[in-house]
Amino acid sequence: MQRHNATVSSLLLQVIEEILSVKAMSDARFVQAVAGLSRLFTRERDAISRAYLDDPILAAAYLRYFLPVNLSKIQILLDEMPVPEDSRRFSVLDLGSGPGTGALAVLDWWYRRRFSSALSVVALDNVPETIRQANQLWNGYCRATRITQARLYTYEGDLERRTWLAQIRGKAPFDLIILANCLNELYVGSKDPIETRTRLVAEAFMLLATHGTMMIVEPALRDTSRAMLQVRDRLLQERICTVFSPCFHENSCPALINPHDWCHEERTWKTPESIQRMDKEVGFIKDALKFSYLLLRKDGKTIVERRPDVYRVVSELREMKGEKRAWLCNETGRPEVGRQDRLASPQNEAFSQWHRGAIVQIERIVHKERHGKVSALGRIEQSSGVKIIRPV
Repeated sequence: MQRHNATVSSLLLQVIEEILSVKAMSDARFVQAVAGLSRLFTRERDAISRAYLDDPILAAAYLRYFLPVNLSKIQILLDEMPVPEDSRRFSVLDLGSGPGTGALAVLDWWYRRRFSSALSVVALDNVPETIRQANQLWNGYCRATRITQARLYTYEGDLERRTWLAQIRGKAPFDLIILANCLNELYVGSKDPIETRTRLVAEAFMLLATHGTMMIVEPALRDTSRAMLQVRDRLLQERICTVFSPCFHENSCPALINPHDWCHEERTWKTPESIQRMDKEVGFIKDALKFSYLLLRKDGKTIVERRPDVYRVVSELREMKGEKRAWLCNETGRPEVGRQDRLASPQNEAFSQWHRGAIVQIERIVHKERHGKVSALGRIEQSSGVKIIRPV
């Protein structure tokens, strides 16, 4: 089974270039803007503010470099979630939309898959300039494709104030609600950011259709990922939702036990030439997409049937002296499992193709006893059957 190699459509890149009026910007200035935004999103997060998109140079750098990257992450998850096939309308709510990253991702995904249903997207953000950019990008894509069955409704509103609910409640219910790279930026000064973010997600969840999906995407950083997982745990404790993916259980997240652990995805990506050129100038390597995510539901659907012998691989396959190891996750916890190279066999050969995010089935894991103690490390024996149920 092959891993899914994500990319961004050339049409989307063309629309972004046509919208941007930054032809006169020097390459050096553009590179500096991309590098500055990258520092802001990673090492200097205390200084982050959505107002950076008000700066025309930073906004152009975001649209040309970061928007295609973030859009591709959303499209990976659109392909992963269940979609109602017989619906006459597919309705989406993009909260904290920025320049319409989620809206544009859905529009391109919907168009390329030739869905017969009409598309309706509501995008809400508190920065007027980003709303203008979202409309520009949406209208540019629709003109290029001659789409007539897709509508974008934009609203200016602050997610930290409850007034946004009244603005869009009339458009509910939604088949999909997207919170992409914004949850971590909300309620930063709150006494309990996790609780206030949980309340926001719970309120948004009331706008979701019974068959719908809520998609939360966050940066693949330890602090932002752990904060998202804490919100996950509170939502599940209050029975507000169930998890479709990536989790195989509704228990407390085992990654939160060790303060140094967190959970994130790494998906292969076919890097567009424009991004490759920028990476070379800035010194980045963008051959994979890294992010943390949740797909939440009301109906209890799950990406695969949950069983004690089915796991999600939550680390890379680590090469060690004479063996390979990986961390797994399911209802039993977050075990580490290894296979000695000398025990490789036709029954367990799929182990060698494990990768972060893969869903695997293991017939039998052995915990050996040494000096009267049972080892926490699980072992895959020569006779143990191993399958990859779903790669990523």
